[in-house]
Amino acid sequence: SPLAIRDKAIMELFYSSGLRLSELAGLGWDQLDLGSGLVTVTGKGNRTRVVPVGRKAIEALLEWRKSRAALTSFNEKNVFVSQRGQPISTRAIQARIKVWAIRQGIPQNVHPHLLRHSFASHVLESSGDLRAVQELLGHADISTTQVYTHLDYQHLAKVYDKAHPRAKRKNNKD
Repeated sequence: SPLAIRDKAIMELFYSSGLRLSELAGLGWDQLDLGSGLVTVTGKGNRTRVVPVGRKAIEALLEWRKSRAALTSFNEKNVFVSQRGQPISTRAIQARIKVWAIRQGIPQNVHPHLLRHSFASHVLESSGDLRAVQELLGHADISTTQVYTHLDYQHLAKVYDKAHPRAKRKNNKD
C-alpha cells in the first residue's frame, strides 16, 4: 500500500541520515537531491547542513515518490504526507514507527530518536570521527554529540587488544 511504502521511506531516511523528527516531518522535495544522494536541512538555530543519504533510503524515496500520487497532488511540497494528502505530523510519524516496531516483534518502546541515535552510534563506531558525527547531526556543541553516542565496551576492548602494544589479555578472539 502507499502508506507502507511511505513508512519504509521514513524509516530508511531516518536511519540513513540521522535527521531530527521535526526535520523529517517538514522535509520538502526541493531539499532532496536523490541523484547526488544529499539532503539539505535547516535544523535548530536555523542552521543549514547537507547530509548524505544512503542507497536504500534513496531507493525507498524513489518508490515513495511514485506511490504518493495516490494520496496527494504533485503540488504538495512536503515529501511525506498523511492518508488525507496533508503534510504528515510528527505525532503520526511517531505512531507509525511504533506500529512497525510492534509488527516486527520489537518489545521495547521504539521512537524516532532511537533511529537518530543508532545512526550516530554506527557512524561513530565505524569512523571514530566524533567531529564528523557532530556535523552530520547538526549539533552546535560537541558535548551534545558525546551524549548521543556511546561506544560499546566490547568494541573498545577489541580495539585495545589489537592496537595497544602491551595488551596481553587472554582469549583475544574476534
